[in-house]
Amino acid sequence: MLATDISGASLTTIVGKMLIYYFLSMWDFLKQLRQVLAESFSQMKEPLAGLLDVLENCFTTQKNKSTTLPQFILAEFTRWKTNPKASLKGLGDEARLRLQQQALGLLMDSQPGYMEPLLTIYQLSSLEKPLLIEHVSFLHDCCCYKEALVFSVKVDLQKDLDMEKMCVPLILLDKLPLAEMYVRGHSNLQHRLVTLLDSWCDPDFNIQTLLSQYPQLVLSKHQTDQIQPKLLSKHVFRLMEKFCIDPSMCLNSVYKRKLDSLRFLMYKTFGEKSMSEDNWRDHVQAMVEGHTELQVQLLQLLVKHCSLQTAAQWSAHYAIPRNRLPIGVWDKIQSLSPKQLEINSVSAPSESWMPPHSDQQKYYQFPLARENIHFVKTLDELERCKEAVLKDGFVVGVDMEWRACFGTIPSQHVALIQLAMQGHVFLLDLCAHDISQHSATVGFIRALLLHKNILKLGYGMCGDLRSLVSTWPELKEEPLKIEGVLDLLHIHQELQRCWLGRRGRRSVEVSEGPAEKGLSLLVQQVLGKPLNKMEQLSNWERRPLRTSQLRYAATDAYCLLDVYLTLSKDPKGYGLQEDLRTIPSIQTSKSRKEKKPKDKSNKAKRREARQKENEPHFVEDEGFKVNSEYQGPTITPQELRVVCDNMLQGLGRYLRCLGVDVKMLENTDDHKVAAEMARADGRVILTAGQPYQSLRSQVAEGRCLTLDCSEKARDQAVRVLRHFHVYLTPADIFSRCQVSLLQDIVPKRDGCMPQAETQADYNSWRPPEGPQFTPHCRWAPHTALDPQTLKFPSGAEVQFETVPPGLLPRIPVYFICTGCGKVFWEGTHFDRVLSQFQEVLHIEDGATNA
Repeated sequence: MLATDISGASLTTIVGKMLIYYFLSMWDFLKQLRQVLAESFSQMKEPLAGLLDVLENCFTTQKNKSTTLPQFILAEFTRWKTNPKASLKGLGDEARLRLQQQALGLLMDSQPGYMEPLLTIYQLSSLEKPLLIEHVSFLHDCCCYKEALVFSVKVDLQKDLDMEKMCVPLILLDKLPLAEMYVRGHSNLQHRLVTLLDSWCDPDFNIQTLLSQYPQLVLSKHQTDQIQPKLLSKHVFRLMEKFCIDPSMCLNSVYKRKLDSLRFLMYKTFGEKSMSEDNWRDHVQAMVEGHTELQVQLLQLLVKHCSLQTAAQWSAHYAIPRNRLPIGVWDKIQSLSPKQLEINSVSAPSESWMPPHSDQQKYYQFPLARENIHFVKTLDELERCKEAVLKDGFVVGVDMEWRACFGTIPSQHVALIQLAMQGHVFLLDLCAHDISQHSATVGFIRALLLHKNILKLGYGMCGDLRSLVSTWPELKEEPLKIEGVLDLLHIHQELQRCWLGRRGRRSVEVSEGPAEKGLSLLVQQVLGKPLNKMEQLSNWERRPLRTSQLRYAATDAYCLLDVYLTLSKDPKGYGLQEDLRTIPSIQTSKSRKEKKPKDKSNKAKRREARQKENEPHFVEDEGFKVNSEYQGPTITPQELRVVCDNMLQGLGRYLRCLGVDVKMLENTDDHKVAAEMARADGRVILTAGQPYQSLRSQVAEGRCLTLDCSEKARDQAVRVLRHFHVYLTPADIFSRCQVSLLQDIVPKRDGCMPQAETQADYNSWRPPEGPQFTPHCRWAPHTALDPQTLKFPSGAEVQFETVPPGLLPRIPVYFICTGCGKVFWEGTHFDRVLSQFQEVLHIEDGATNA
């Protein structure tokens, strides 16, 4: 890094005093100027005409310059405008029109950024439309696209202008919200905007052809990247939902979303094997029905992921023309009998209530018999359910299911409500006409959620309740009131933070397939086995439900009871409070908004409380023990060399700012790249989830560490430091460039300087309390930087332009990376990182100036 001594502390003090004196003088000056302007306005015979004359003189002398003088004059006139002399009402039509045209002409010939006060003072929206449209065209020709759009909205010209001409340049400049503002309240324009964006999702759409129509636009790479079908289709679906537009008007976006969903379903079923083929078939048939292109894409995916026979069955089912079939499918069709070509022939036989033996060994099992599950679809059955559930002192597990929406606008209407109590599970069928929208059903759920003496258990209940509100619109008119609810998601989060290794916790086995998460992970951690989630993405609106669906729905609710009872028997053994109900429960969205402002002092107090408990809070859990925990000696951050998987980029940034040698995978990199880097450079792999299984087999024992994705990156960094016995000091913080991988080198402007002297120099401006900023950097000689080209031997040029001019008199020393030329300086970020990692920071006695 390079250090440049700009000035001493005395100059900083002098400059500060001068600035204070300057601002005090300016405040007095502005007060006097306001008084002078008010008196001048009062002395004018025609203040409105006089204001225009003053503004014309300002614009003439300072035209095309960013000046605040006209703005200041307009603002003061707006304050003074309460004077009757400043009103257009007392003027004749001819005089009023003359002033309005003069004001509009002034706006056209000068800076367009002052339209708001001129519109207000001279009521320009009352002018004839041809004059207003002419002004919009002028702004547009001047490439003032934002001003043209805002002006047209303020004077209500949307119906008289070309929507594409007004909105397209701004959309290209990544200002879609302005286009949404333009079409607000105009349904026909909303339809045109959405269909325009959808047309850009066409596979044949060429962005360069569109840009050629606007040669004056110079787009950055970020702006160009926003005009991609993936991002545009997201906007289209959001606007379709916002403007209530029929999806049939946006065929390109719907096709792309369905194709992406089709690929996802193929991966879930035949790649990850976490969805049953029955569920897959339900969703695929609904998705590709009546769409030949999607059917052809389905066949290609089946050939890739499944088999030619399955592709032949689906191609025969939809009668796909021979010339559209993938290679080999037609020959396979010819070799199969009509019976073998039926899709249903691949369906599983009728299910028994007991799951396969392999599932019984692998997954948590529903402990009750089939007759203890009550499917509620009539009012009489609902009444019996109500009598059984609404009893003081009961504990009820609550869960809800709805159909997953693939390729369409999400409408999460609850199809099934599961209520589990000891010995029984009730499944409320909200697809049954008799009870789905009946007031008795709504009243029953209201009464259950409001009952203080019934403990309702859930997991992530906020999402369930949002879907319930979408299902029953009357809940919007009279919001739900909730009492006696315990969301096990909060219990799970507390478990993830607590020290569970000492006693009471069952080991979590690492198995094949996707890593467990959510409720399944909680059940695995507490009860020993995860949930079977094969039916999670079922079509829950289809009737009758399959046996496996009934079993899954009942299990999802009943496991909440088992988890709660197990934790309640020995909460301290799991690191929890004695009474689990004291852990904060869910809140309605309204109450969350009311509590949104947070007291920073309370946040600091909570952080201090965690630091006092840092030993149980940060002890390694089972997730580290299965990874062959590091047994080596204490090391420095510079000695730890890691490669972070692309799922842990936030962790990588934290470790790099602490001085660790970090390489990070890009989003597009395959996970195996991490193994290649680890073998080539002798690095440790940091990963999370499923890739751990394959990565750890490609490196030496103990060279691959998996972390919990649910933790914040800061907490993950603390775990890594503790796991590898890293000795972290204040000097390690920002000792490494945050951009390049090279160790920073610190040259000084006037030559080499010993390290001891430099510490006193660049800490002389700091307050006496707290650790000094003493990074592990070395001073470079004169030859490290070419004074003519300002380049290092690596070819990197010093990036002086990144330093704000206002910082130059305040910061005495700057650090420059010789690898990339990036300029750094000490700011508040250093102290913030110190506080964040205080519990793992080693501060020597000589590191502070107490």
